[in-house]
Amino acid sequence: VQLQASGGGLVQPGGSLRLSCAASGSIFSINVMGWYRQAPGKQHELVATIGSGMRETYGDSVKGRGTISRDSAKNTVYLQMNSLKPEDTAVYYCRYSDVGSDYWGQGTQVTVSS
Repeated sequence: VQLQASGGGLVQPGGSLRLSCAASGSIFSINVMGWYRQAPGKQHELVATIGSGMRETYGDSVKGRGTISRDSAKNTVYLQMNSLKPEDTAVYYCRYSDVGSDYWGQGTQVTVSS
């Protein structure tokens, strides 16, 4: 499975962004895709995931500010984040997992700064 992420960049505090991650290759019908992030000097943390059954989970730091969605026909997940804060600055990683596989994308930098 290959994961292609896009949508990172520089955003002002209070702004919004939308990340996309497209999976290709041997996609199993039952899977979970989502986003994790790692800020400098901090541990990897969950941002949001969504299963093939559309069940969503969110990390505490983005609850109420983020929405994850997916287009199963395109094997693509989207993360809409609003009211961005400087502490949202991190490398965001896309992840795909199914019963026998676990893949990570290359990461996309999100910087929230004025």
